[in-house]
Amino acid sequence: MTSSEGATETPNPFTTNEEVTDQKLVIYQMMTRLFGNKKTVNKTYGTLQENGVGKFNDITDKALQEIKKLGATHVWYTGVLEHALMTDYTKFGIPLDDADVIKGRAGSPYAIKDYYDVNPDLAVDVRKRMSEFEALVKRTHGNSLKVIIDFVPNHVARKYQSDAKPAGVEDFGAKDDVTVGFKPSNNFYYLPGQPLQVPSGYNALSASFKGPQEDGKFAENPAKASGNDVFSATPSVDDWFETVKLNYGVDYQNNRTKHFSPTPDTWIKMRDILLYWAGKKVDGFRCDMAEMVPVEFWAWVIPQVKAKYPDIKFIAEIYNPNEYHNYIKTGGFDYLYDKVGLYDGVRRLMENKGKGNTADITKVWQEESRGISSHMLRFLENHDEQRISSPDFAGTPWAGVPAMTVSATLGSGPVLIYFGQEVGEPGKGHEGFQGEDGRTTIFDYWGVPTHQAWMNGGKFDGGKLTEDQQRLREFYAKLLNVSTSREALRKGKMYGLTVQEGIAPAGTYAYIRHTANERILVVVNFNRTAADFSLALPAQALSAVGLDNKGTLILQDLLTSMPPLFLEPSVKTKITLAPMSAHIFLLQKK
Repeated sequence: MTSSEGATETPNPFTTNEEVTDQKLVIYQMMTRLFGNKKTVNKTYGTLQENGVGKFNDITDKALQEIKKLGATHVWYTGVLEHALMTDYTKFGIPLDDADVIKGRAGSPYAIKDYYDVNPDLAVDVRKRMSEFEALVKRTHGNSLKVIIDFVPNHVARKYQSDAKPAGVEDFGAKDDVTVGFKPSNNFYYLPGQPLQVPSGYNALSASFKGPQEDGKFAENPAKASGNDVFSATPSVDDWFETVKLNYGVDYQNNRTKHFSPTPDTWIKMRDILLYWAGKKVDGFRCDMAEMVPVEFWAWVIPQVKAKYPDIKFIAEIYNPNEYHNYIKTGGFDYLYDKVGLYDGVRRLMENKGKGNTADITKVWQEESRGISSHMLRFLENHDEQRISSPDFAGTPWAGVPAMTVSATLGSGPVLIYFGQEVGEPGKGHEGFQGEDGRTTIFDYWGVPTHQAWMNGGKFDGGKLTEDQQRLREFYAKLLNVSTSREALRKGKMYGLTVQEGIAPAGTYAYIRHTANERILVVVNFNRTAADFSLALPAQALSAVGLDNKGTLILQDLLTSMPPLFLEPSVKTKITLAPMSAHIFLLQKK
């Protein structure tokens, strides 16, 4: 990688530079339909009436103020766009969806059936659903938070039909030539002469209940390719069979040849959709499976949106590290998921199975030092991942303390927290389509118990939390606020203290983030037992962070009430690290 490409190899294995950022983003993600739900019935495959559903209006000023106090700068409202679901809204002029191509009773928020509308589940008055969303945007901004919604560019629901599109806008596929498998001007891919067959044995709900139009059939002839690039009229139940793949001018069945001139119709339609939502004062888009859409599209569309809305942010869900630089430098994304890297590495350390290695953390920041660290979005939970407290993951929310500290402070890029994470939600229960898998459902109506304890009937005061849950939330609030308020964590350089193997006990890690004005020392212990850590700041480290080798250093912990530590340069000072603990020390000369 050359300097002309904006990245250089790091000459020193202990240190790296950070790209300067004005603000560190803290994104609070919520599954919008679950966030405000107060019902606690939690019946497997329960209806909206049985299990309840949260509304835009449930996200009150008080709720937003508490999210802000937690340290958030942005709220990602997941599941806003209208998607296929089983609840009947035909009396409001919304077409009924076919249960045979819906996952879960509430449906997948990523099977979009109208890009120009919002989910009617989320409205108190379905006829005024867009007005209620617009009021939420205004309310969010009024509480000094910004709004992120999903943009789902790769696929749509099997039964896509927009009844809210602006005048002059044509639906996807309206002018497609369905006699051919691929045509650059088509919006979909087809399997001529082959009708779609719903996956064999798929029961949308159960043998004892038949949902709307649930008969094991769905009229689609010719069949369209499924959203996960499956070009078959007989997709499996494990495929994204409820969605259809959008055509961006790539002929997948002929060596992925590209046909980008003239500009494909899908590109133009998607640009107009992005501009539509940006016009509603949305501040950013989390772009679902962005790497399944050609980078050339992003390089074309993002500059056009930013030309009109320069402050808008684009976040890519991406899992191929070989494409990271491409989607930042060419595609124009502001931020990328850091799952295949930091998340996977710290997860192994959290699982208490002896498989983790802190060398994985070093590898992440050394590799990302080549110009992309400030672009990486870190997280421990989101709607796709298992809950930390789940027995399928760490089994205790406190395993998140060292891991979240590293996630929030390793770089200047954004950090994400998923609603309920801050109070230890374990994701228990068989909600419906997903089964009991340690995740909070995205497919069914449900109540989220620990989150509901914090919500406390709409008071949003944590009134029903246990003492342990309250302490956990206090930790998250301290951590997230420190990560945004300290200059060294927003834009500092990095110096790794435990890069060399054997310099610290296994499962412990330490590094310094520093600017000319501030030094922050981070020390964590992933182990479930205490660890004696011998802290020393050799002359090389002090010089790297802008300090001389003279005088006593004071370490003031910004996370806990630990008394200040006094450290003599180059002299080892023993610190006993509690199990699953973290410290963020402000490092100053006495």
